[in-house]
Amino acid sequence: MLEFQNEPQPIRLDLSPEQMLKVIFEYTAKIANEKKLDAVLILMANMGREMVVADRCTVWLIDAARNELFTAVAHGACEIRIPYGSGLVGSAISTGQSIFIDDAYEDPRHNPDNDLKTGYRTKSIMTIPFHNNQGEVIGAYQAINKLTEKQIFSVKDMEYLSLAASYSGKSLESIMLYEEIIETQKEIILAMGKIGEGRSQETGNHVKRVAQYSYVLAKGLGMNDSEADMLRSASPMHDIGKVAIPDAVLKKPGKLTAEEYEQIKEHAIIGYRLLHNSKRPLLQAAAIVAWQHHEKWDGTGYPQGLKGEAIHIYGRITALADVFDALSSARMYKEAWGMDRILGLIKEERGRHFDPQVVDAFFEQLPLLLEIRDCDADWLEKE
Repeated sequence: MLEFQNEPQPIRLDLSPEQMLKVIFEYTAKIANEKKLDAVLILMANMGREMVVADRCTVWLIDAARNELFTAVAHGACEIRIPYGSGLVGSAISTGQSIFIDDAYEDPRHNPDNDLKTGYRTKSIMTIPFHNNQGEVIGAYQAINKLTEKQIFSVKDMEYLSLAASYSGKSLESIMLYEEIIETQKEIILAMGKIGEGRSQETGNHVKRVAQYSYVLAKGLGMNDSEADMLRSASPMHDIGKVAIPDAVLKKPGKLTAEEYEQIKEHAIIGYRLLHNSKRPLLQAAAIVAWQHHEKWDGTGYPQGLKGEAIHIYGRITALADVFDALSSARMYKEAWGMDRILGLIKEERGRHFDPQVVDAFFEQLPLLLEIRDCDADWLEKE
């Protein structure tokens, strides 16, 4: 069991007005420039802790689907979940009223279970609900254990934390809305990607696997989480341009004529044209993937005949992810290749079709790629 015993803390003084302004300006600027929910919540907790000179500050949010409250950020502790309405924080959120008490163990609403688990002694507590722009309570600050000589929170502390809560609640709503927009974009991209693949008799799991393969390869090449996730979210649109290719060509069972093959190749340009005018970074990334995933390292690909690093890294990664999945998956018109044959081809195409560094990352990450392939096998869609 992890223990978070109270560590002796030096007696501190409340912030001077100048120090308070410095903390407020520093954190509000950081929060305004942050787009990730987890990072904003950490900044909120840190700001609250510094403003009221507390040992810890917890940010609670409402999980309406589970009818629970949970700590998105809790200094010194992992996530905690409690039933909605329970405990001091539940009371504050359900009533919309702030609470501060000098000794938690003298208040029957305090639940000591987490103290018993961690060895931490909660004493003074201040809980401030925060609201969205419509005035609805969406969570609460909870400051624990004042570090000044008196060790209790004051009315002035409540005013300060209420100020932080007022700003943070509205900022938090904006971030949550931004993340909801991004998630909606991802869902739309995945759905559209499935439509594009469906027209060419591929399966929805093809685009899911290519997305996961692309993410793993990106991480293997040293991309940060944000950029790798961007590629994973964009790659399902790699063949979206197929929606404009005639069925007679796209679904032809036999060998294509030279003219028909040129029509098929148009899907890369069509996909790019569908997406590139968007100002959304995610759709811009999808446009690059659609345009360049058939380019080849040696310059013999299409539609532009780009060579080497002139091909965007998103295109180079998706090219290998797409080919690997196409070869290892059975379709109505072909059998899946054996793994030895696939790996042999990829080795042969290192420096020709594929970026050598991407190929090297592929073989380094092969166990994980095979795990993804097995987890998202096409037979799951046929049940």
